[in-house]
Amino acid sequence: MKNLKIGQRLSLSFGSMVILLVVLATLAFTRIGGLNDAISEVDGDRYPKTVLANVMKDDLNQIARNMRNALLMTEKAAIQAELTQIGKATDSLNNALVELEKTVRSERGRQTIAGLQADRSKFLPLKDDFIKLASAGIKDEAVALLFAEVRPAQLSYLASIDKLIDYQNELMKKSGAEANAKASQTQLLIGIFSIIAVLIAAVFAVLATRSITRPLSQAVVLARKVADGDLTGSIVVESKDETGQLLQALKDMNEGLLKIVTQVRLGTDTIASASHQIATGNLDLSSRTEQQASSLEETASSMEELTSTVKQNAENARQSNQLALSASEVAVRGGAVVSKVVDTMGEINDSAKKIVDIIGVIDGIAFQTNILALNAAVEAARAGEQGRGFAVVASEVRTLAQRSASAAKEIKELIGDSVDKVSIGSRLVDDAGATMREVVESVKRVTDIMSEITAASQEQTDGIEQINQAVMQMDQVTQQNAALVEEAAAAAESLQGQASHLSQVVGVFKLDGHGTTVVNAVPTYTAPEQPKVAGKAALHKVKTTQQKIEDKEFARVPRNVVPAGDEWEQF
Repeated sequence: MKNLKIGQRLSLSFGSMVILLVVLATLAFTRIGGLNDAISEVDGDRYPKTVLANVMKDDLNQIARNMRNALLMTEKAAIQAELTQIGKATDSLNNALVELEKTVRSERGRQTIAGLQADRSKFLPLKDDFIKLASAGIKDEAVALLFAEVRPAQLSYLASIDKLIDYQNELMKKSGAEANAKASQTQLLIGIFSIIAVLIAAVFAVLATRSITRPLSQAVVLARKVADGDLTGSIVVESKDETGQLLQALKDMNEGLLKIVTQVRLGTDTIASASHQIATGNLDLSSRTEQQASSLEETASSMEELTSTVKQNAENARQSNQLALSASEVAVRGGAVVSKVVDTMGEINDSAKKIVDIIGVIDGIAFQTNILALNAAVEAARAGEQGRGFAVVASEVRTLAQRSASAAKEIKELIGDSVDKVSIGSRLVDDAGATMREVVESVKRVTDIMSEITAASQEQTDGIEQINQAVMQMDQVTQQNAALVEEAAAAAESLQGQASHLSQVVGVFKLDGHGTTVVNAVPTYTAPEQPKVAGKAALHKVKTTQQKIEDKEFARVPRNVVPAGDEWEQF
């Protein structure tokens, strides 16, 4: 059942229940039909024959009474009336016998009818002789005939009718016993099939419920781990249904996040190491450049005050421009990372909403099953004793439906809480993306301003170089080298700080089952002591101006931006 869709799985479960109910109903109808045949045989065959036999018996007794009455009467009209009644009773007796002969089909019944016909043949001539004597008024001979021949023939005739009645009663008792036996067998079979139906329905219900709830529980556990920054969770997809597809999607999402975080972590480590090497090399180069600048200041001290002021402006403008460009690149990369995180949060939110929709479908199916079970229980109650087994099945189905609805409701509440948390995380990431875009725009504006400052400083430098071109060329080369070295050192230090910060941000994720990993910070460096030279005041002014520009640059960063580490913890 693992590779069946949820709809197919539920259809199989409910379809099996319907098939069992159809089999049970067919069995009940078949057995009830047999009972109906037995009852119809008694009502339509056995009992009517008994009624006809009793009619014959009543008619024969009526004839006997009329004979006695005719002998007791003295008036001729009264005697004739009694004899007329004898004729009517005889006709009724003959008609009943004819009807009885038409319904007899068994061999024993035919033998009984044959004996009845023989006794009738003996009785009717004696009856006719009695009527003749009574009509002629010969009572003595009629009395003698009545007691000597008519009465024995009549008793024999009555005995044959009683045999027929006993035979029909025997057949009715036999049919009743067969009906009782069929009824008992029907009750036993219906009870057995009802128990089998309940057991099969329970097995299908348990299997269907487990195949749906277990994968959903795994999906919830993995989603919570990802929300906590733990990417070490593993999923084994064992089915191809909707829950299996959900688990596969979550597995792909987890593996994709794991690859991204691993690559980012490796990249930050590489950047931190390279920036450390660059900063160290720049320190050495700065030291040598400052030594060269000090020797140049000794030979051109008269021009240095003027040139140093202009150079400070130019170099500071260039450094600020380069720093702004570097900050812009870092901000753009940060914006790209935040955009990826926003997309990932959207995928998590969409997956959670799909889970909510699936649980809603399960809840609706459970509710409909509960309604169907309730209707089935009502119909079973109407059926009375015969619907008792069906009522038990309906009650069990209704209980299972209520349990499924309760479990679906609890799962839906848990998934809803996860969706809310993911939505909050998505909003926070969107805010971080908006803030990062503002930072990029601010850096671009600073870059434009510094470009204008650089152009103005360059114009001043050109005017001064016309006064003392030879000294200025040497000083310009030296100062440019020093400025470029310090700029590279500052950029390398800034890059190292950004790399360390990014490592700490991605360090909250757990990879390869080793828990939370924080990238070790690259060892910081200490600038070597600069040599004391005569022109140190000029270099001090350059550094002071550069420091002021960097302070202004950091002051423009919005203070209400939440640190990246806090964002991930809140998420």
